[in-house]
Amino acid sequence: MKFGKEFASQMVPEWQGAYMDYDYLKTLLKDIHTFNQRTKPQSIPHGLKRSLSMYRAFSGLLIHRHSQHPPTSPPSPDVEEQPILVNSVNRNGSHKVETTFLMQGDKGGEYELVYFRRLDDEFNKVDKFYKSKVAEVTQEAEVLNKQMDALIAFRIKVENPHGWSWQDRSGDLTRLASDVATSTATLAATIPAGARASGRRSVEHMEIIEEGPSVHDESDEDKKDTVNKESGEQNIEKPVGSKFKKHKPAPLQILDRVKMNNTLATPRSTIKVFLNAPKQSDLKFDRENLKRVENKLKRAFVEFYQKLLLLKSYSFLNTLAFSKIMKKYDKIASRNASESYMNMVDSSYLGSSEEVTKLMERVEATFIKHFANSNRSKGMNVLRPKARKQRHTTTFYTGFFAGCTAALIIALILIIRARHILGHDGTDQYMETMFPLYSLFGFIVLHMVMYAGNVYFWRRYRVNYAFIFGFKQGTELGYREVLLVSFGLAVMSLGSVLSNLDMEMDPKTNDYKAFTEIIPLILVVVVFIILFFPFNILYRSSRFFFLTCLFHSILAPLYKVRLPDFFLADQLTSQVQAFRSLEFYVCYYGWGDFRHRENSCKTNDVFNTFSFIVAVIPFWSRLLQCLRRFFEEKDTLQGYNGVKYFITIVALCLRTAYSLNKGLGWEILALVFSVAAAIVGTYWDLVYDWGLLQRHSRNRWLRDRLLVPRKSVYFGAMVLNVLLRFAWLQTVFNFKIFDLHRQTVTTIVASLEIIRRGMWNFFRLENEHLNNVGKYRAFKSVPLPFNYDEDEDEDKNE
Repeated sequence: MKFGKEFASQMVPEWQGAYMDYDYLKTLLKDIHTFNQRTKPQSIPHGLKRSLSMYRAFSGLLIHRHSQHPPTSPPSPDVEEQPILVNSVNRNGSHKVETTFLMQGDKGGEYELVYFRRLDDEFNKVDKFYKSKVAEVTQEAEVLNKQMDALIAFRIKVENPHGWSWQDRSGDLTRLASDVATSTATLAATIPAGARASGRRSVEHMEIIEEGPSVHDESDEDKKDTVNKESGEQNIEKPVGSKFKKHKPAPLQILDRVKMNNTLATPRSTIKVFLNAPKQSDLKFDRENLKRVENKLKRAFVEFYQKLLLLKSYSFLNTLAFSKIMKKYDKIASRNASESYMNMVDSSYLGSSEEVTKLMERVEATFIKHFANSNRSKGMNVLRPKARKQRHTTTFYTGFFAGCTAALIIALILIIRARHILGHDGTDQYMETMFPLYSLFGFIVLHMVMYAGNVYFWRRYRVNYAFIFGFKQGTELGYREVLLVSFGLAVMSLGSVLSNLDMEMDPKTNDYKAFTEIIPLILVVVVFIILFFPFNILYRSSRFFFLTCLFHSILAPLYKVRLPDFFLADQLTSQVQAFRSLEFYVCYYGWGDFRHRENSCKTNDVFNTFSFIVAVIPFWSRLLQCLRRFFEEKDTLQGYNGVKYFITIVALCLRTAYSLNKGLGWEILALVFSVAAAIVGTYWDLVYDWGLLQRHSRNRWLRDRLLVPRKSVYFGAMVLNVLLRFAWLQTVFNFKIFDLHRQTVTTIVASLEIIRRGMWNFFRLENEHLNNVGKYRAFKSVPLPFNYDEDEDEDKNE
């Protein structure tokens, strides 16, 4: 793989604009190369049949790196022979790099001048971004500092409520000091020598995340040590015991300035806020609270460490990119400028800063000690979770189940044709009873296949869907895993359909009609057992994540609305017919109609009443989520979004009423509100969810940034979305499509809505991803367990 593609593949997706524009610099080098080829064609002297490099003097097999009599001073290159001069200038209060090209008089010098100006712009952009991000993580480290002080004091209070006397524990502390010395020596042995050397050479002015008192309580002796290190004097390590005496246990007085930060949004806390009940932020020193605090800080450290990893990768990749592009320049322009420029890069903040590396070492040591019980391998597995490996067995079984699905579909078609089932006397009865039962699985499988397609294209166009949804690293499902589950469910459902038809047509099994009718119920029970299966198999983390989001959506607005919650609720709005199928399951098997294959549900008032409620549940959930966000975030846009769902609820109720009570009045009302809901929903999809129809954007009527290179894809998706939005009008007009049964037409329309939702998913997350890119938002904010009083005072002053 070429470096350009490798460079792009390893970028942090949300920081793409902050990386060096390697491709554009390559185009500038191509311009230089084209000019040189046009003005200076290389010609081999007459009589030489090989390239000129074949006639150069032989340099020998041995490379003498060190001469026996080295010169007293290194030879300095002649300034007149240097093609560039790199300077650091101060403009508008900030230091920037400015390269002076000294060969402007040469032919094509203007092309090289443009190249170096753009190169300087790219370097200044990268260096500035890196400085800002390092400053951010440094501030965050100071916050974690205070959190750790409070945690240690909290831990002491829980484990020894009567206090911890320093004089009484001097013996224990001496033993603890020796343990610390041993663990430090072991840790130092595992660090590469190069890393230790670079750490000794660098200026050690950051001491982040102290495990004893805060860094602000630094003694005069510490300050002297720091001065000695900065002046280059030899620093003699003091005994560990003397160091440990300065780092006494965290003072318990810290807890007097700390309050618990209750960030867990539960129905109980939501109701308390609604009733203006006083918040209980007093500290309760028990092991349950201690465990809760440790879990919160553990997540905060893991997220913080991921930031440091990405920053280190950012620095390394950009430094490597500058090295690669300068080597290309030297090769194309026949200059020797890379050495001078890379010396500047290596000595810059981007290339020489050690803050991130030191922070990583301190975070590792702190996490291993406090959250992994001093088990290094366990702690590092949490800090650096391994990516999910693509297994060949997954691909094999996905293909196997896909083939089985295709074979079962063909077998089903052949059985229907061979036995003339469609012309049978009980066809209408079958379509009114069994078809709604099995269509439920068709809706689920189709939605999962669409989601698998979404995952495939999100990965192809580098949409960071795992970050947007908040999946735990290493647990997100790829499109192969989603297809495996969907095809597995398809095989189960198609197999039950075929067995049902075979048992019904076989005279030997006519006496077992009750068992034949119960096959769909058995399949539903199996699916629910798999979904709630507690053991760590069959993608448990993904199943529980889905159930959590589903629970939050059902109990909206009692839970704080997150993107996965309202995204799932949007998916459920496209599964109205699936909800009605579930309602039919309850009626068909609960009322005992399955024994005689009768459908008395339509004549039941309770069933008809619940037909309204069941169809409205997903839209009602989204309406409540919008209302919560409107009152919580004071965002008027969420209020308008809630109005959209309210209009849809009214239209859906009117369509349901019209299907139960045919009449001109119901038909007109259903038609008017359905058209209004479709128009409002389509406009919201295109403008707010997809971010399109921007008249003055660089891509007219689209948006400034597009991930899919072909604009026709967006215009085609907009047209298709409009057509599929209005497909629901068929339920009002009752169009006859190839003389199909009413249940078949309803299923087709419901399937078209699922396909529309799958298309909507891609562009919705693309727009969300581009919003994150515009804000360089690559991390989630993690709630911390403690609030300091001074932090609250600062917030009030602001």
